[in-house]
Amino acid sequence: MALYTCGHIIPDSDSICSAIALSHLLNEIGRPAIPARQGEANPETKFILEKFGFELPEIKTSFAGHELFITDYSDIAQAPQELDKTTIVGIVDHHKLGDITTSAPLECWIRPVGCTNTIVKEMYDYHKVEIPKNIAGIMMCAILSDTVVFKSPTCTPIDIQVVRELSKICGIEDFGALGMEMFKVKSQVEGTPVRELVMRDYKNFDMHGNKVGVGQLEVVDGSVFDSIKDELMADIKKVKEEQNLHTVALLLTDIMKEGSEVLVTSEDTSIFEKAFNCKLVDNKVWLDGCLSRKKQIIPFLEPAFA
Repeated sequence: MALYTCGHIIPDSDSICSAIALSHLLNEIGRPAIPARQGEANPETKFILEKFGFELPEIKTSFAGHELFITDYSDIAQAPQELDKTTIVGIVDHHKLGDITTSAPLECWIRPVGCTNTIVKEMYDYHKVEIPKNIAGIMMCAILSDTVVFKSPTCTPIDIQVVRELSKICGIEDFGALGMEMFKVKSQVEGTPVRELVMRDYKNFDMHGNKVGVGQLEVVDGSVFDSIKDELMADIKKVKEEQNLHTVALLLTDIMKEGSEVLVTSEDTSIFEKAFNCKLVDNKVWLDGCLSRKKQIIPFLEPAFA
């Protein structure tokens, strides 16, 4: 029975980098572990791994018959197939507590911080394990990504302190410049299939019995979406139909303007309007200051379905 570390479906940088960093830690403390991912990596994640000399972890959609240490989620909707046949030995996460249950005790590291890798750093400190330079680099980049280079309301003083510590280990003083370089890579949309954009950072949620999908695209200049906005709207409508969802929302986040235009398709758009005290115009609305799906969308949208 092998032990794997793996993040959520449609993995982001935090999900993949935390799986790699956690697997190294587990190996160092005598628990041989293999990092994995559930899906394709986005351009930003590929950039981070290439910069620090890592190959992408293997793709696995089922861990049946094996042990699994979950990173960056605790919702069944984000879990691999055959979870009931998988032995979950731990969870490290920074989101709301989800609906995964286990039949045996497990190790849980769940903190209200901006990034899972911030917590993995605490695990290294707890076990008194030295972080290699390249591991520190990918952990730092994942935190910069998840906290939108400290602009996100999810960012905490702990995240900032951990980035400073990791930057010293990996030898990158100007982590802000690296963060902006990452977001420029993330902003590349020209020539990318619309479905790939919609699913680049997309998650499904169960909201009081209603299936809801929320995606997010973060760029340094929101005008890159002007020519494809209609195509994005048409595709989220297709996603809604294909997956039999009640609502799909896609955040087009402009990190320089510090806000998001949200495209919405729904069986009942009034639920979204009630959640955010707004009026959709052509199924779109600008939410000023909205940078975080985790902290500024889900906690308001989910209660609106009650």
